[in-house]
Amino acid sequence: MVGTLRWAWNQLTSMRTALLLLMLLAVAAVPGSIFPQRSVDSGAVDRYLDEHPKISPALDALGFFEVYSSPWFAAIYLLLFTSLVGCILPRSKTYWKGWRQQPPRVPRRLTHLPGHLGGSAAEVGVDELADAAEALGHRRRYRVRTGDDAPDGTREVSLETGMLRELGNLVFHISLVGVLLSVAAGYLFGWRGEVMLVEGETFTSSNGRYDTLNAGPWVDTKDLPDFTLAVDEVRVRFETDPDAGKGQFGQPRGFEVDARFDAGDGLREELLQVNDPLTVGSARIHLLGNGYAPQVSYRDAAGTLLFQGASPFLVQDNNYASSGAVKVSAAGADEQIGLAGLFLPTQKVDAQRGPHSTFPGLADPALFMTAWKGNLFPGGRPQSVFTLETKEMEQIQGEDGTPVRIMLRPGETFDLPDGSGQVAFEDVRRFAGLSVREDPGQVPALVFSMIGLAGLVLSLAVRRRRYFLRVVPAGEGGSRWEIAGLAKGHDPTLDDGVARLEHDLRERLGLTTGGETAGEKENS
Repeated sequence: MVGTLRWAWNQLTSMRTALLLLMLLAVAAVPGSIFPQRSVDSGAVDRYLDEHPKISPALDALGFFEVYSSPWFAAIYLLLFTSLVGCILPRSKTYWKGWRQQPPRVPRRLTHLPGHLGGSAAEVGVDELADAAEALGHRRRYRVRTGDDAPDGTREVSLETGMLRELGNLVFHISLVGVLLSVAAGYLFGWRGEVMLVEGETFTSSNGRYDTLNAGPWVDTKDLPDFTLAVDEVRVRFETDPDAGKGQFGQPRGFEVDARFDAGDGLREELLQVNDPLTVGSARIHLLGNGYAPQVSYRDAAGTLLFQGASPFLVQDNNYASSGAVKVSAAGADEQIGLAGLFLPTQKVDAQRGPHSTFPGLADPALFMTAWKGNLFPGGRPQSVFTLETKEMEQIQGEDGTPVRIMLRPGETFDLPDGSGQVAFEDVRRFAGLSVREDPGQVPALVFSMIGLAGLVLSLAVRRRRYFLRVVPAGEGGSRWEIAGLAKGHDPTLDDGVARLEHDLRERLGLTTGGETAGEKENS
């Protein structure tokens, strides 16, 4: 049993397993970019469930709509963390011991090593040549081993370079652990809230005011930063030049919001722009999206105003055709009115496509709606503001028995049949989508990523090499030497490195003549 556990631990903490888990984590994250996530847009998840009733229950059971908090993703994440730590600790210990030790002794047979060269010099002694090799190694910042002298006067010098290669490798893997810890910190201590603000509305930050609020397990939502944000005007510009280029007509060219902001230090005017967030405490307010909010009013048969307001509609395509709903709950418990609508900023109706928009700007706005009567909130369950739950509602029909179809332009009204009231399309306002988020792991993740990139470059650029030199006496005051190299891993330039080292050594001793290298002398 102990042997099995030891084998399993060795397999888990091997570098091959760590790389496989890292690849598996990347693959496991793919569904999070394909399928809508509840933590990002719960309304999109609801729409996907309605549009794909056959496959969506299975996907939901597997956690594909909550990938990053699913048990299987967490299991891969924790296994990767354990594997990396298990790899790093023993390798760090080995690296530390290797750094403190001297380079190995010169092997007995240098001719068996790659890059072997030899030479002799009648005017240079053994000590002078060995001392020159040591000095050259120190100048190149190599690790030098000396003192392996033989009784016959032979001297040996070992040089080692490239220890930073292993250091870069360790730094890279340690940075991966840092990134994992940063992501975990962001999940545990981070939070994100989203809100849609129509022009003229004011938002005060509090737990119940966000349209969606997703907080980490260790976040107390009572401690969210206090601020007030009022949206005065939402400005969006689109390309109006038909000759701007293929696919450019109607593309967004500008998006900004005039707002008044108060974070406890006094009310001030702010201009919100994309990629230029406001900062409040340790959180940031990002400008995400925009759309249209038709202002609709409803009066009952007696002419009493029961509803008047701008309802944000969800953009469906690049021409800002938007779908949404108007819910009049004040009409009575059993006679509540619901209007399911399609807003077109530049409307066009044809036999092939039906109602659609041809331009995202407000060139010819129109609102198409169907009317329903009954219980808006069956079971009291919460629902998306963009959709109408019609399970306990009946569609209002005209005198001919067909469903009522409403088409209104701004300023027009429509009388519902059977005294069901009157609907008016008063105006069109814009809304801005805001995201307020705090992610304490974002900056550390960036720092660790940059450190990891530097470590990776270091491990790929630096070559781990050892050079061995043996100098033996030859004649009266002369010497003969052998020099060879040894690389860790594949190194196609090792022979050049050995030749360069000998060339520099000859040059230091004044032995270089006519640019002839030792290898060329030996071959001649």
